[in-house]
Amino acid sequence: MTLPAEFALIARHFRPLAGEGALGLLDDAALLTPPPGRELVLAADAMVAGVHFLPDDPPETIGRKLLRVNLSDLAAMGADPLGYLLTIALPHGTPDSWLAAFTQGLALDQAEYGLSVLGGDTVSTPGPLCLSLTILGTVPPGQALRRAGARPGDELWVTGTIGDGHLGLAAARGTRPDPDGYLAGRYRLPQPRLAIGRALRGVATACMDVSDGLVQDLGHLCRASGCGAVIQSGLVPRSAAALGADIAALITGGDDYELLFATAPGTLPQGMAATRIGHFTAASMDVVVLDDAGRPLPLTRQGWSHV
Repeated sequence: MTLPAEFALIARHFRPLAGEGALGLLDDAALLTPPPGRELVLAADAMVAGVHFLPDDPPETIGRKLLRVNLSDLAAMGADPLGYLLTIALPHGTPDSWLAAFTQGLALDQAEYGLSVLGGDTVSTPGPLCLSLTILGTVPPGQALRRAGARPGDELWVTGTIGDGHLGLAAARGTRPDPDGYLAGRYRLPQPRLAIGRALRGVATACMDVSDGLVQDLGHLCRASGCGAVIQSGLVPRSAAALGADIAALITGGDDYELLFATAPGTLPQGMAATRIGHFTAASMDVVVLDDAGRPLPLTRQGWSHV
């Protein structure tokens, strides 16, 4: 018997990605038993061609970015990956070779981060390409990191470097020099900080990932915690490729997928790869950015808006 086209496509490209709970992608849903004594953590993100990635980006990086931005949400909760559900709306006429490269990219990151696909849905659309991924993770009971919890006087930290994703979009578009491809790579393949998220359990008083811009996302954390924050712009970590770029653009540009978190003074474990960039205040729930002279830095925008 010949399989219908949709099921043949699933068998050819997605069944090799399936884990045990996916039941070979032959049923209407997956069966999953969480590890004993763990709480489930769930998150979902969508990506649309022309909005969250360039339509001509390599398909293997599109799949990997989709998975990694969701893994970054798990990192922000201090969680370990368990599996994911994938929904993909393919434009009519998408070549089979595109799907092969897309799923090959997913396979690479499944192996790197230790998870597998559990199910999902595949549909067709006149366009553009639309992707949605729901990720599942686990965390020890009561140890999930939350946005709420920062207190006045807490130190403000960030992992990695800020602004590379913003500059990487320009590099991928060909409007910014990027001789070694570093910036475009940071835009296309974020680095979810899962190990640091796990290490912050019981240490961070509040945590989230930076996806829509450092200033805007810090504002979300401040509102959840009921306090304000001060960023010292001169302390914000930048890569060599970002040196000389406008700091206001770097801290509002988005696509960093680094962890932004609060700790009580002096409690960050020695050697953790993070940079202190400011502190939390009781003054208001606003974010104030100071320049090198200690004056408020004017910003024309706070970050990326989804609506």
